[in-house]
Amino acid sequence: MVRATGAPFDVCRRLARKGNERMGTLLFVFAAVIEVFLVVFCLRTKSNQTKAKGYVRIGALTGFALLLFFKVIDWGIRYYALSALLLLLTVFGLLGITRKNAGTASFKPGRAVLRAVGMTILFLLVTLPAIAFPRHSPLEVTGRYGVSTANFTYMDASRSETYASAGEYRKLMVGYWYPAKADGKYPLVVFSHGGISGMNSNESLYRELASHGYVVASISHPYHAIAATDEDGHTIWIDRGYLREILGEDAKTNRYQSYQYYQKWMKIRMDDINFVIDYILSEAGNDEANSVYRLVDRAAIGVMGHSFGGSAALGIGRIRDDVGAVIALESPFMYDIKGVENGEFVLTDGAYPVPVLNVYSDSTWSRLGELPQYAQNHALLIDHDATVFNVHMSGVGHFSLTDLALSSPVLTRMLNRFRSTVSSEDSLRMVNKVCLEFLDSYLKKMGEFTPSGAK
Repeated sequence: MVRATGAPFDVCRRLARKGNERMGTLLFVFAAVIEVFLVVFCLRTKSNQTKAKGYVRIGALTGFALLLFFKVIDWGIRYYALSALLLLLTVFGLLGITRKNAGTASFKPGRAVLRAVGMTILFLLVTLPAIAFPRHSPLEVTGRYGVSTANFTYMDASRSETYASAGEYRKLMVGYWYPAKADGKYPLVVFSHGGISGMNSNESLYRELASHGYVVASISHPYHAIAATDEDGHTIWIDRGYLREILGEDAKTNRYQSYQYYQKWMKIRMDDINFVIDYILSEAGNDEANSVYRLVDRAAIGVMGHSFGGSAALGIGRIRDDVGAVIALESPFMYDIKGVENGEFVLTDGAYPVPVLNVYSDSTWSRLGELPQYAQNHALLIDHDATVFNVHMSGVGHFSLTDLALSSPVLTRMLNRFRSTVSSEDSLRMVNKVCLEFLDSYLKKMGEFTPSGAK
């Protein structure tokens, strides 16, 4: 396939992407304008204009259907509520048009205005899914490989499920991104998502690494993920008790409680990562195993994660001798906290044993010295070990380091609590670039890692 390139085509693609990203907002604005027009028309004519409203409702549904037909709008769950409302309004509109006594009811200006306001609020509610989660495209990969994917469900019969009834074993869902139509062996990189996230949290990063010759395994941690769906289609939702813990945890006010939580969470997450790595390595040596396992170079293993998942990855780097590189996307060294004495965290002594890349955003960079859980991170800022790297990505927030920045810019801004000055695409490209360079250096031995912006 020949792909058009050049400045004019790039501009057109950017405009088309922006239009799709704002479709929910555009639909709401259009609906609000129509409601204003209708109420003004009713007020000027001192009539309910029942038939006129009916024709407008039918036209709105027809227009929405045409947008779907010509694929201006991609049909999906974000438009379910809107389509249901338009259909319902069309039914009422048809009834209003066909009734013999349509328009005979007395006109009350106040009621007309209230109805218009109510309809506008209703349209806002049904378009919120499209506004909060606009259509988006994954970043284009820069490597020479195509990207294949696979999903598997594993059962760890050595562990009972912490969040379920007695007798149930721990079940893990793992997604794979790997080089398509490739042979040979490639480094394995295992990813652990954030505290309230999911398997696909950093898919842009997985795809980029796979396109450059890596096998990426992203774990969906059941009861820690917002939703973890197994191969049979059964979904495990986030545990409410765990959710209360992670939302209520505050290391500044109650270090001992935080320490207890960290021990509990790290135990579950790190056991998950250990199990997945061990299982993959066992299958990598099996000639009859699935082809994705046979691509794995058992001598080149990296672990990475975002936030809480990065904390688990940092812990794995402490305990496994076969891990050659660790990446933490804004993650505290929770595993390095060994207790609480005199109201302060007690930290593990000794240098970090594995090459590590810590990536920070504006959410924590300037506060590393004041956040108790980041004490080890702050200490590593002045560490002269040649294999400890700290990179600050200016202009972005904590959730801008994940694909949430693409799938929901509105939610990302709300969670970050400030507006990023760098676009979602650019921030993720920076993440991809620095992570790829680091892994190329330490897992593929492709030269010294000297990223721009390293602190």
